[in-house]
Amino acid sequence: MCRHLNISRSGYYAWVNRKPGKRASEDAELLLKIRRVFNESEGRYGSPKVYRALKRQGIRVGENRVARLMQAWGMKARTHRIYRRLLTRRAVLKAWPNHRLTLDKPAAVNQQWSSDVTYIKMGRKNVFLAVVLDLYSRRIVGWKLEASLNSDLSRGALRQAMADRSPPPGLLLHTDRGTEFRALKMRDLLARHQVRHSMSRPGYCTDNAEVESFFKSLKGELLHATSFVTLRQLRHHIKHYIERFYNTERLHGSLGYRTPLEFEGAN
Repeated sequence: MCRHLNISRSGYYAWVNRKPGKRASEDAELLLKIRRVFNESEGRYGSPKVYRALKRQGIRVGENRVARLMQAWGMKARTHRIYRRLLTRRAVLKAWPNHRLTLDKPAAVNQQWSSDVTYIKMGRKNVFLAVVLDLYSRRIVGWKLEASLNSDLSRGALRQAMADRSPPPGLLLHTDRGTEFRALKMRDLLARHQVRHSMSRPGYCTDNAEVESFFKSLKGELLHATSFVTLRQLRHHIKHYIERFYNTERLHGSLGYRTPLEFEGAN
């Protein structure tokens, strides 16, 4: 082999027996720490969040170095694209205006919430998830998963949020213009709790970008390339993701790389 590669035998054995350099040894040690953070996030963290997690642990390292090692060892965050259809003309009739356009960002919890519904493929059928998100802390404060899409789904998520958070009168709830949010049962619930309703402009899913971002994270970090047999099994995993990871452990760039729970506690 040495003759084929045109190198000396002594040079080959010197290379084999040479100890790794200081930089290589440090990279190997750092790689173990990176992999631990990556695995604990179940592959959900890309290099920016891994870097922030290491920094929170008191590990001094450059963000580019973390990115380089993760790329070299094939550690890539799970992602998933979300496609939404535009609303039809019929679906936007009798809607409320978008009050978020004229309001400042919330300065505390329970001032502005946002809610939306997404579908999740389970085998050959779709099931539906409704969530309520506090726009101040990005915390999911209510959610409901069911096999069918109707007003009871979105209303159930909102009722859970109301029971857990007990917001004062005057709360703003922002949604899209789906019929499930304009149903009489939903309107009665909002009126009973003195909630002001705001709706996105037709065709502008960016008006509800915070919930869209959550759905993207959920589908990329939990549901992508994963199969669930029963609704009960899926509900269990979503509950674990929201309550044990997203709200309490996941670092959010928009919150200064803190968790929603930390952000609420620090302000």
